[in-house]
Amino acid sequence: MTIHIVDIEAVDTRYTKQWKEYLPRQLKRSTNENVNVISGGDTPQATTPGAFLNFGGTNVYKSKQLEQIGEMFCNGKVSNGDYFLYTDAWNPTVVQLKYMAELLGVDITVGGLWHAGSYDPQDFLGRLIGNKPWVRHAEMSMFECYDDNFFATDFHIDMFTDVFDEDYALDYDKISRVGWPMEYLKNSLDSYKGMEKRNLILFPHRVAPEKQVDIFNDLAQQLPEYEFVVCQDRELTKNEYHNLLGEAKMVFSANLQETLGISWYEGALVDAIPMMPDRLSYSEMALPEFKYPSKWTEDYTTYRKHRGEVVDKIRNYMENYSDYLVSLEKQRKSLNKDFFSGNSLYERIKDGR
Repeated sequence: MTIHIVDIEAVDTRYTKQWKEYLPRQLKRSTNENVNVISGGDTPQATTPGAFLNFGGTNVYKSKQLEQIGEMFCNGKVSNGDYFLYTDAWNPTVVQLKYMAELLGVDITVGGLWHAGSYDPQDFLGRLIGNKPWVRHAEMSMFECYDDNFFATDFHIDMFTDVFDEDYALDYDKISRVGWPMEYLKNSLDSYKGMEKRNLILFPHRVAPEKQVDIFNDLAQQLPEYEFVVCQDRELTKNEYHNLLGEAKMVFSANLQETLGISWYEGALVDAIPMMPDRLSYSEMALPEFKYPSKWTEDYTTYRKHRGEVVDKIRNYMENYSDYLVSLEKQRKSLNKDFFSGNSLYERIKDGR
């Protein structure tokens, strides 16, 4: 079997750059199979504001991937038993992949990792396109093309199925919750753990409406004794960002959209206390010590009603920082095992369904 990775374009400041480097090696080591990467070439680094990719550039990238896939079929480079892994399931080229495989009689298995889509009202597809028939039919067509539809959290699975179960007969056997293949982070962030901490609180998320950066900015006014930094405003390199994480005592979220949460995991790896709302994927991932009631930050109006409670909780974390380190170690172990290890993903691929 050859595992063909149809990858997601890499943005230097995001985890997608690391996936390009680490995922092929991890798959090769874990499955002992040949691994072939189907890339779309250079990636536009200027993402569409508020998004994690470039809306025009991503389609150029995918078109180049489709061209390579077509040439592979023409040249007999795809064999029975091969596995195609799309690291972003929202890739319409999977439809043409199935077209070629079935018409040419090549028995392949296809898996895709779902990150977001129109079914999430807080995602840019949900906000800008919503439930228009074309996008819902397109997402369901892609879902049907995949033998394995991979999701990182039960929250994400529930959100997906709640939308599509109403109009489509979903095959739940095609759905799996697996950890995302990010075990490399434990080692790559080792050098940032143990750095001297300062009274620094980070907002490590994209600046987008669903991330509610206005709440964080107001907290900076309420707590002048601490330094508050919106990371995206600094245009940091990965190394600069990780240095800030290593120095920070806390990372804060008031997110209205989160199907996993890589940034708070990175923070936990270097002893930055996460403060997360009890909603979204945080509910199943975070220990009780690191969650606050969802109603405190459901929007800016409710935040103002509960501002005093939010401020008090931040002060408690900051002034009693060392008291939380034992719980933070327990949190790290849970995240490492259940959400940021690709072992279950690799086993599914190796089994070939």
